[in-house]
Amino acid sequence: MMANAVSLTFPDGSVREYEADTSGRDIAGGISKSLLKKSVAYALDGEVRDLADPVGRAGAIEIITRDDPRALELIRHDAAHVMAEAVQELWPGTQVTIGPVIENGFFYDFARDTPFTPDDLPVIEKKMVEIIRRNAPFTKEVWSRDKAKAVFAEKGEAYKVELVDAIPEGQDLKIYSQGDWFDLCRGPHMAATGQIGDAFKLMKVAGAYWRGDSNNPMLTRIYGTAWATKEQLAAYLHMLEEAEKRDHRRLGREMDLFHFQEDAPGTVFWHPKGWRLYQTLVSYVRRRQEAEGYQEVNAPQLLERSLWETSGHWEKYHEDMFVTETEDERVFALKPMNCPGHVQIFKHGLKSYRDLPLKIAEFGAVHRYEPSGALHGLMRVRAFTQDDAHVFCTEEQITAESLKINDLILSIYRDFGFEDVLVKLSTRPEKRVGSDELWDKAEASMRDVLAIIEEQGKGHITTAVAEGDGAFYGPKYEYTLRDAIGRQWQVGTNQVDFNLPGRFGAFYIDRDSEKKTPVMLHRAMLGSVERFIGILIENCAGHLPLWLSPLQVVVATITSEADDYALQVAEELRQAGLQVETDLRNEKINYKVREHSMAKVPVIMVCGKREAEERTVNIRRLGAREQTPMALDDAVAALADEAVPPDLKRRQEARRKVA
Repeated sequence: MMANAVSLTFPDGSVREYEADTSGRDIAGGISKSLLKKSVAYALDGEVRDLADPVGRAGAIEIITRDDPRALELIRHDAAHVMAEAVQELWPGTQVTIGPVIENGFFYDFARDTPFTPDDLPVIEKKMVEIIRRNAPFTKEVWSRDKAKAVFAEKGEAYKVELVDAIPEGQDLKIYSQGDWFDLCRGPHMAATGQIGDAFKLMKVAGAYWRGDSNNPMLTRIYGTAWATKEQLAAYLHMLEEAEKRDHRRLGREMDLFHFQEDAPGTVFWHPKGWRLYQTLVSYVRRRQEAEGYQEVNAPQLLERSLWETSGHWEKYHEDMFVTETEDERVFALKPMNCPGHVQIFKHGLKSYRDLPLKIAEFGAVHRYEPSGALHGLMRVRAFTQDDAHVFCTEEQITAESLKINDLILSIYRDFGFEDVLVKLSTRPEKRVGSDELWDKAEASMRDVLAIIEEQGKGHITTAVAEGDGAFYGPKYEYTLRDAIGRQWQVGTNQVDFNLPGRFGAFYIDRDSEKKTPVMLHRAMLGSVERFIGILIENCAGHLPLWLSPLQVVVATITSEADDYALQVAEELRQAGLQVETDLRNEKINYKVREHSMAKVPVIMVCGKREAEERTVNIRRLGAREQTPMALDDAVAALADEAVPPDLKRRQEARRKVA
């Protein structure tokens, strides 16, 4: 019998006993030499640990190999340390600060008199390869606070001394070494630098203030990416190339949709074509939600501070709100969200349980202060429009209404070509409002809905549960789309709120003639209209479907002899409901086609003398090399049918079936 035995449960369900001081490396080696060779770390009850760490207690153990998805974060973490070592070998005296893992990679911030440039990256990469080939083991020590400060101060690492001071008393100060180089780090790490591999690349340099504070010194940040295999790295770099080609800011200029300027940071200047796209999208959503019983409203942009205090937004968000004070000393704020205004509309007039669910929707313009460095085209702005709605319902209606919201959201995404969707349920956080009984009911109903979503969407819809990630006022669903090049975008949401209606004293009269507080479902399908347009543009690389395209057809002439006919063609297309322009310039047709293709016009109709005589057109589709000749009447009818929005097309088909 072992003196300090602990029971470890393996993934296959088997249970074995080990001494508490047995390391993960010893356990892997005891299973097989081949497993030890592949091992990079281990997990105990889901917590990833260094392979050299003793298990210490009983639990469920997993040996993590390099091809395990969890190893990817370790690869990136280790690559960051190797990059820092490479920089200090190449440029002694450079101070290292922080170097975390981020999505798809890592970065490290450096303090150096001469900032790094992109030309330095290949030199650093070459040194990193050399360090990785040394295959130095990662080792961990725990230092006292005084020792850590003294060592880093002696090395001239002032930023590290400051970081040591910031670590709470009683927390271990871990020092990880790789050969002679070491750094302050929480860990964990893989066994040795050689396990990083060669699937990494340094991407760019940027300025970054120490601790994100503009009052602090400017550092140089070097970004990198690292993957388990070269194939994964190549796929990621290809995705970045595609993303650059699809950048909605560039395409927005080429398509003449919108622009930004410093006079109004984070706000969109919509051009005629862009505004037409915007309005087409809004009209589509408006039709979809009206068909589901939503009533559209419009709440004020400017509301007094007292209302935001009641809602709780002043305490939590006032630093991100645009605030103004009038001469009579009243403080107002531009609304950052639509919820409080909708509660006021609900409260206006007595409501009965028979009125529920009551569905209030608004294309609400909201304003939020985003740091200037975070602004990014349509994707991150300070002024945007939410396709916001709030469903006031009873507790018993949460399940049914959540399912209706889900069906509507997924149907809308399908209409825009998004089939691959992740629906995530986030449950109660530690700090929350409302009784546990109420949370139990809400979460139970939302788990039921999630099961239905998973069953109905097999093959396309993925579901997940994020325990503890819900809002303080209730659980929520988050809808994440995967675009054509594999990127994920969180857009829609459905949040259950037990809190806000009660804070404002909203109530309805129940069956027993008693006052009762309604539950409020916060629903957004596109999220930000502006951001969704940016996602759409990038998803289809500007090749918008005909029904959504702000300019659907350009009628271009080969010769001036066809000008009158081209004008006639354009008019017939307009009469059929299409958005049309003519190009009668005295330019070669290939030049015209190339120019309009760059502007992502879906259809170019080419007309010459023969087409005018025969009442035909040559149709060139965006991205196609060949032209298709068609009779004018047939072409107009075909394009008019194609330009019908998908929801209206379904109505047409339903009417045909009835007829």
